[in-house]
Amino acid sequence: MDWLTNPEIWVALLTLTVLEVVLGVDNVIFISILASKLPKEEQDRARVVGLSLAAVTRILFLLSIAWIMALKKPLFALLGHEVTGKDLVLLAGGLFLIYKSVKEIHERLEGEPGHAAKRVAPSFASVIGQVLLLDIVFSIDSVITAVGLTSYVPVMVAAILISVGIMLVASKGIYAFVNRHPTVKMLALSFLLLVGFTLVAEGTGVHIPKGYVYFAMGFAVFVEWLNLRAGLRGSPVKLHDPYEE
Repeated sequence: MDWLTNPEIWVALLTLTVLEVVLGVDNVIFISILASKLPKEEQDRARVVGLSLAAVTRILFLLSIAWIMALKKPLFALLGHEVTGKDLVLLAGGLFLIYKSVKEIHERLEGEPGHAAKRVAPSFASVIGQVLLLDIVFSIDSVITAVGLTSYVPVMVAAILISVGIMLVASKGIYAFVNRHPTVKMLALSFLLLVGFTLVAEGTGVHIPKGYVYFAMGFAVFVEWLNLRAGLRGSPVKLHDPYEE
């Protein structure tokens, strides 16, 4: 029980929990967009199952930490860059995220009226499969980051479980908000596109500081919040134009 009085463990737990929540926001947005295509009665179940799978995936990766760390070993060199297993996973995940984001944006901007109704709705299994694929990508990056912060596996597991609990509570509100506002949904897709680009860059050896990415996202959210606040105050007053007479 000495760990209860060890400040280093509590600091590590708090840091990892915040980190897991921040990294999990992308997952919540992705699940929200995919789950919105399912029938109403399956949407909440998809959200809960998707986030639960994220917790299971990360814990399984923690228990096989030796294999995860082996992914950082170079496999081959390409154009002067030593490609690792982690690079390949990030590259594949980034391309998948870019593909899904562009496809969703295209459907919302270029889709013809009635065309959405003709498309075959995705099944529950296909949505969960796509969520699980992205869980793997985010989990590997998350676990490697966590290992760099602490060597206590129980602390990492606790941080994952706490963060998933927080996301399960917050995800319903995020899900409802994103799907209630079309502009917010488009902004969320833009975030996923940016995250996909960042993963591809990391996979090809180009490091983009996370602070820049989070600042861009935060500023975009602030601008959208101002737009929503302006919209709540009603439509702008139309000025009299003498040329219309």
